[in-house]
Amino acid sequence: MTGSASELARRLGDHAEAVCREYLSNGCRSGNHWIVGDVRNTRGRSMHVRLKANAKGPAGKWVDEQSGEHGDLLDVIEQSCGLVEFREVADEARRFLSMPLPPSRPNGSQRQPAAARGSPDAARRLFAMSQPIVGTPAERYLAGRGILLSAHERALRFHPGCYYRDFVTGETQTLPALIAAVTSFDGQITGLQRTWLDPSGQGKAQLADPRRSLGHLLGNAVWLGLEPGAPRPVVAAGEGFETMASLRTVMPALPVAAATSANHLAGLTFPPGCRRFYIAADADAAGRHGIERLSQRAGEAGILALTLQPQLGDFNDDLRHLGPAHLAAWLSDQLLPEDARLFLSPG
Repeated sequence: MTGSASELARRLGDHAEAVCREYLSNGCRSGNHWIVGDVRNTRGRSMHVRLKANAKGPAGKWVDEQSGEHGDLLDVIEQSCGLVEFREVADEARRFLSMPLPPSRPNGSQRQPAAARGSPDAARRLFAMSQPIVGTPAERYLAGRGILLSAHERALRFHPGCYYRDFVTGETQTLPALIAAVTSFDGQITGLQRTWLDPSGQGKAQLADPRRSLGHLLGNAVWLGLEPGAPRPVVAAGEGFETMASLRTVMPALPVAAATSANHLAGLTFPPGCRRFYIAADADAAGRHGIERLSQRAGEAGILALTLQPQLGDFNDDLRHLGPAHLAAWLSDQLLPEDARLFLSPG
């Protein structure tokens, strides 16, 4: 960890409760902890911030019992304020601590103002700073997983140097990343998912958690092929991006939604006019609750929900190890006949 980051984290920990009251205002104190929904200041009780040092560790450390995320108060400032660059996080921490800011950049250049508090602004800003994936390590990463998508998929971008901070060590670095916009069904960006990549494009970066999301995620998803305003009577949804991108590789006319977790899959908002909703399952039971809850909500909305099962661990495993033709044949027996003719027809 750099000296400046570790020192800032320690000084914020000395004022942990004040930091929480400022940046996690939707929470409250309970004993020696600040309780809130998550690091993005959502209402709830999943995240616990240690307010005083004890045998378990220093003040300011936090853990989200639901998501498994953990970190320190610099991460709280980053996520609750919707900041993108570490310089912005450090500047905001210094402002809170009434510390002098570092000298301005040479030649009078000014950095772009920080995104307004609320991470959807940061998501839209980072997406705008990114570039199309054609010819980038992001395209090579997807191709390496057998995923071939249209160059016109507007939800996907590439950032050559996306800021990453290790929650445990506090070390910061910049790495190439696949950027996937999380949107509402009408196309409004509400968040995004970052997948940090090995610079060669041959897989994810060697990080403890190479994929993170930010923004307003509940009800929204990474939508592929959903044109705002167009009627979509048949759509598919699942928990993982690679899972849904694999389905779209063999069914390019079918709009698909990739939620960022099982809980977000359960709360996905249905597009207007939707009549049939295919839900992509994984072979393990981790996302079963999300599938069951989404199926129940679909039934209550008068939408027919049908589950698609992979042959191997997930649909990306099927695509990579069995091939697109085999995957298409496997799906043809699970789709309704009219949908199989429409979405699996040659060409």
